[in-house]
Amino acid sequence: MHERRGDMDIRFISSLTADDENAFAPALLKAVSAVLDQFPIAYTLRVETTGAEVFQHTHPTFEAPLTSSRAAAASIAHD
Repeated sequence: MHERRGDMDIRFISSLTADDENAFAPALLKAVSAVLDQFPIAYTLRVETTGAEVFQHTHPTFEAPLTSSRAAAASIAHD
């Protein structure tokens, strides 16, 4: 049986210059975050460039807001 680490490390190797990486990294972070934000998962994205710049975005665990109808149903269920 495989041991689950709980994290995923993705390496992106490019021929970009350090300056180009620094310009590209925020756009990459924004694009990937837009996709992942649609899922009910907690995650942190971290991009470290060749030029030693670090760009990071963290999304906490998704929790749907408690609507008044859900709150009433929860109240009834606990009574």
